[in-house]
Amino acid sequence: MRSVDLFEGGVEVPCIARELRVSEKSVYQWRRTWRTGGREALHSRGLSGYGCRLGPHLQDKLATWLDEGPAAHGWVDDQVWTAARVRTLIGRKFHISYSVCGVTRLLHRMGYSVQMPARPATERDEDAITAWRGRRRAARPSS
Repeated sequence: MRSVDLFEGGVEVPCIARELRVSEKSVYQWRRTWRTGGREALHSRGLSGYGCRLGPHLQDKLATWLDEGPAAHGWVDDQVWTAARVRTLIGRKFHISYSVCGVTRLLHRMGYSVQMPARPATERDEDAITAWRGRRRAARPSS
């Protein structure tokens, strides 16, 4: 919007570009847009990019399946939903491909969060962990 004030003040494009620290090409594009559509044409249109490929109806279905648990969908070894498993579930049910990172963002938008296990793994060996940490500290170069 500062550029519009400068356009209206008759300031030259190179001066505007220097003041706003942008390229002259950008200023020329802004000026062209301003001339055809006025100040309103330069308002932000929000974030660019694709919308979510799973609409609200499909997200509701996914939430229902997630509530059923992993065993209901073939993962019987443990009852933990991972982003990779949710990715596989989305691919199987909706025939839509997501990356693991994309699934993480989708789940976050749906209100899910990363959770820590309710209890430590039964295989966890505290003595071995303490010894390993001691070896790591001893191996570090002092600064």
